[in-house]
Amino acid sequence: MSASPRLATSTNRIVTFERRHIRPIPSTERHGSPRGLFFIWLGINMLPLTVVTGALGTTVFALPLGWTILAIVLGNVIGGLGAALHASQGPQLGVPQMLQARAQFGYHGGSLLAFLALLMFLGFFASNLVVASQSFAAVIPGLSLDVGIVVCAAIALVVAIFGYDLVRKAMAVFSIVIGVIVVVSLIMVAATPATFEISRELSFTPAGFFGVLAIGVTWQLAYAPYVSDYSRYLPEGSGAKQAFWATYLGLVLGTVLVMILGAVVGLTTGEDGNAMAALGTLLGGFGPFVLLAFGVASAVMNSSNIYSGVMCSLTVVETLWARIRVNTGLRVGMTVFYAVLAGAAAVFGKDDFLLVFKDFVTLLLYVLIPWSAINLADYFILRKGHYAVDEMFVRKGGLYGEWNRVGLLCYLIGLVVQIPFMVTTLYTGPLAAPLGFVDVAWMVGFIVPAAVYIVWERSRRGQEALA
Repeated sequence: MSASPRLATSTNRIVTFERRHIRPIPSTERHGSPRGLFFIWLGINMLPLTVVTGALGTTVFALPLGWTILAIVLGNVIGGLGAALHASQGPQLGVPQMLQARAQFGYHGGSLLAFLALLMFLGFFASNLVVASQSFAAVIPGLSLDVGIVVCAAIALVVAIFGYDLVRKAMAVFSIVIGVIVVVSLIMVAATPATFEISRELSFTPAGFFGVLAIGVTWQLAYAPYVSDYSRYLPEGSGAKQAFWATYLGLVLGTVLVMILGAVVGLTTGEDGNAMAALGTLLGGFGPFVLLAFGVASAVMNSSNIYSGVMCSLTVVETLWARIRVNTGLRVGMTVFYAVLAGAAAVFGKDDFLLVFKDFVTLLLYVLIPWSAINLADYFILRKGHYAVDEMFVRKGGLYGEWNRVGLLCYLIGLVVQIPFMVTTLYTGPLAAPLGFVDVAWMVGFIVPAAVYIVWERSRRGQEALA
């Protein structure tokens, strides 16, 4: 029996099914609010993975707690500026973040950057699955990590299929619930004497401090490729400033709070790197409840990685295959495929997770920084937010061309100039040792491509104006 009109209307008011996909959001459908956007970015970091990341400072980098907290705060405060500046673009343009790359890199060139962002979302989704499964396994006796990963992937998949509206509302609820739990947990852990019974040597090193700071910067910039996916629902007129502050405050406050909890828990984390199990032990009888809540929240809020990953996938698919129409069926199909692929990656890559994740985050920074620099330079300095959005969907390139060689070469320059300064377990650049293994590659990778792009693009546009 079909639902009554009243029931259907009520249901639509509770959750609106995503139908715009990568197309611009019309002004009549701009129902987002700064408060809703704030809770999205506050809640997105109320995850076990954020706890694990904060624990890196007192585990992998072996920094004292005070220095770890300082590096966490500085890194997130700096990196959050970049992410928030990208978010301010959403209300103006009304399209997903990585689709905007077509304006700097061309119609086809932009799909290369969207593909790189897709790999990032895949990595974060898989990482969240592993840590959420660890939380469940610490509470439920006999539960294997593989089963936990499959369950968490299924939960995130259901939320992501509905799209933006359900993702936003789910995050708003869990941000409040988990926020209270994090504060209570932090107080309890800090009041437990066993927390500070440290069995390993901790000491300040410049490399360790700047390593944790770089991770904080990376963590925030990792959101840059999809902040506009949500801010595009804010009204165009006053939305840019609101999007900036709602995104910045939500991201920084949520991340710093949970990472500090992770840093404290890292003091007692064992060699297996399972910070969530260490948290459960420190909390005693309250531990199972906290781990279960974290696991559920991670499974639900991980849907944002699928949602934005699919936005990137649709951008790439539309670019490569002219006959494929981006519609609801394709989005749902891509969502299912993406969840299955990331779930498989989590199952087969869950061993030695902590070290692998550290390198993943570091390499992610090297790849994202040049794109962020070029995008921000083009938007705020060269074009000052004025774009022809319809031209971004012209297959022959339209106003922005099929391949923007200036943008692509500047991006390549941004990657190359970082190589001598890189510090990872996979590769260490020749200039790393003279600098005491302090990772400054991301600074070079931001400044150089932005400066080159501004000079080169101004010269090119000046020559075109004279022609």
